[in-house]
Amino acid sequence: MGRKTTMGGFLPPKSDVAFKELMRNEVVRRRFISDVLNIPLKQIKTVRLENPFLSRRSRAEKQCILDVRIQLNDDSRINVELQIRRLAYWDKRSLFYLAKMYIEDLFIGQKYDRLKKCIVISLLDFDGDDHPGYHKVYQLRDQKGRLYSDQFEIHIIELNKKLTGDILDDWIRFFQVKNLEELDKLQSGNAGVMEAVEEVKRMNLIRSIRLWYEARQMYQRDQWAIEDAIKEDSWNEGHAEGDLFRSKQSILDLLQELGDVPADVRRCIDSERDTETLRKWHKFAAHVESFEDFREKITRDI
Repeated sequence: MGRKTTMGGFLPPKSDVAFKELMRNEVVRRRFISDVLNIPLKQIKTVRLENPFLSRRSRAEKQCILDVRIQLNDDSRINVELQIRRLAYWDKRSLFYLAKMYIEDLFIGQKYDRLKKCIVISLLDFDGDDHPGYHKVYQLRDQKGRLYSDQFEIHIIELNKKLTGDILDDWIRFFQVKNLEELDKLQSGNAGVMEAVEEVKRMNLIRSIRLWYEARQMYQRDQWAIEDAIKEDSWNEGHAEGDLFRSKQSILDLLQELGDVPADVRRCIDSERDTETLRKWHKFAAHVESFEDFREKITRDI
């Protein structure tokens, strides 16, 4: 077809730029919510975006999360988040923001009846757990499965797990599209998915959006490179600290054959940071016959 198909020139559906535009599309938004929550479209009178500009929660999460606030006609509130990279404690974080969303509109002096049902839909581009099935729904229930309250509901959708024949299969296929050929070949009886396909095609025809995405990709790669460098420096530092500790401990182990190591000798060994010096002291410790002899040798060495 003569069009660019590489990741560098293609705006994929699960990028933050594309996801933001998709959630602004009324047809895509309504159909997606209907399929995830298993709500007939006729029961959804309105689906309003609370934050049309889709702000992120913090600078630290800039490259990981994009969240969308949606309000249904019964005032139930939904948070849809796309999480590309695994975060530590992401489950606790999700619960924290669910609880925060539940209480944030209840002001001092108001009754509890103002609290509305809150739903979190998390699309994960990694495996949340080892259990099969890509769509999991969590509610507040007792040990026998009886519902305590319907006010909290969490949907986890793992994009990389095996398809199950569920209504969400075509949405998973859509979000995993990597180039225009795959997008052109994607066919579905789901009107929402096909509208999403056309929306992404339109985005890829708009040069300014593609350039924006490519700039975001460059920024992401730079940030990941910085993070990797920090991790590597931390590992090297930790590795060096570990070597120092082991060197000092081996000297103390040898000296303990002479008895309890005097406090001044122990402090001297603990304060030393040069590995070559510690190597010499290790040789001294292996041959001295007294702590005084060791003191004398390391004093001359210093």
